[in-house]
Amino acid sequence: MNLTPLKMSKLKNRYIDIAVSLIIASFFIFNYHAEGFRQSFLNSDDNSKSVTCSKKMFGFNLDSFHIEKNIIRKNEFFGSILSAQGMTANLILLLEHEAKGIFNIRNIQAGNKYHVIKRHECDEKPVAIVYEPDKLKYVVYDFRDSVQVKLVEKEVEVCEEFAYGKIESSLWNALEDKGINPNVIDLMEDALSSSVDFYHTRKGDEFKLIFENKYIDGENIGVGRLIAACYTNENGDNYSLLYKTRDNEGYFDSEGRPAKKAFLKAPVKFSRISSNYNLRRFHPIKGRTIPHLGTDYAAPYGTEIRSVADGVISASAYGAGNGNYVKVKHDNVYETQYLHMSRFAKGIRPGARIKQGQTIGYVGSTGLSTGPHVCFRFWKNGRQVNHLKEKLPSALPMNMTELPTYFKHRDQLIIKLNQIHTESSELVNHVSTDGYMVKP
Repeated sequence: MNLTPLKMSKLKNRYIDIAVSLIIASFFIFNYHAEGFRQSFLNSDDNSKSVTCSKKMFGFNLDSFHIEKNIIRKNEFFGSILSAQGMTANLILLLEHEAKGIFNIRNIQAGNKYHVIKRHECDEKPVAIVYEPDKLKYVVYDFRDSVQVKLVEKEVEVCEEFAYGKIESSLWNALEDKGINPNVIDLMEDALSSSVDFYHTRKGDEFKLIFENKYIDGENIGVGRLIAACYTNENGDNYSLLYKTRDNEGYFDSEGRPAKKAFLKAPVKFSRISSNYNLRRFHPIKGRTIPHLGTDYAAPYGTEIRSVADGVISASAYGAGNGNYVKVKHDNVYETQYLHMSRFAKGIRPGARIKQGQTIGYVGSTGLSTGPHVCFRFWKNGRQVNHLKEKLPSALPMNMTELPTYFKHRDQLIIKLNQIHTESSELVNHVSTDGYMVKP
């Protein structure tokens, strides 16, 4: 068959079209199978990117065990609980022996929780029993292979949380309105004690806080550290930021100066001055003018009295006029004295070394006193002075070489404080470490 050049050209183009179509079809078929292989590979047991975690309680996988929650009833004994669960007398004796030095099974208390662990709900005998003596720990009595007893400390989850408040009547009410643990007040006062006068807060003052709350099994068990605080009053923003230097951990202001001074302003928290230092005061009991060389802080019976600075106890005794009193030598210049205590704190005796803020006694009305208060006396170079008019020394400053690192830390915390929504009245738990969730 003779083909003209035109027919030969058309036939050549057709072959080329067929070849191209075959190549494209092969490409798609290959990709289809390759994708199937890839998905099969990713979904295999050894290469799965999705891992399902089994939920556990007291170390027992809830997918494999049944756990019954119970409460210790009044006059109920652990032996009777074990016996009711099918445990023999010999096994109970063995269990008591194994528990020696770990937890005495006779010390269970009514109202506490215990849990019966079974492989299946319908099983007659348990494989273990768990008793919770308190919120912080639990005891596992395991009967599976051999009788074993172990005391386990519960994992404490520490969450950073924030709070905002505006004072309408008092600082206490402002925090209470937000549902904040009152212990946060103590932390804030300690952190800002040198820059804010908490005895004279005003309506309109505002505060922002970042602090830690501690949780076990989702239940709050207390407050941790205060991370950052900003108190805004007529003097502007007062910052106190937690920072760990090479030497110690403490609070510093926005310029890197120690937030605490060498001396606290008062020996009791949130009290009121009932009588000032006065060289011509009329004594209410003796009925004549006698110099009052101290400052009286009225507070309820039993209120903690704290040392205003580090020092060594030089006296803890009873005097006819002073009642129970403690005297502290801070250095070669300063001494302080605390009068009319109801009792001394544990370990407060001459020669004992104490830290600033440490409790040394409790408010009372012993000696010549008309009511519960602490008479606070302050010596400078052996002479009693009015501490409220003294320019007291500052705490040791941060090393200059640490300031650049501190300023970076400061800026990060201030950004977080500024992100707190002032309209929000709720606390927000934050478990991760890469930022804060803020509720609108």
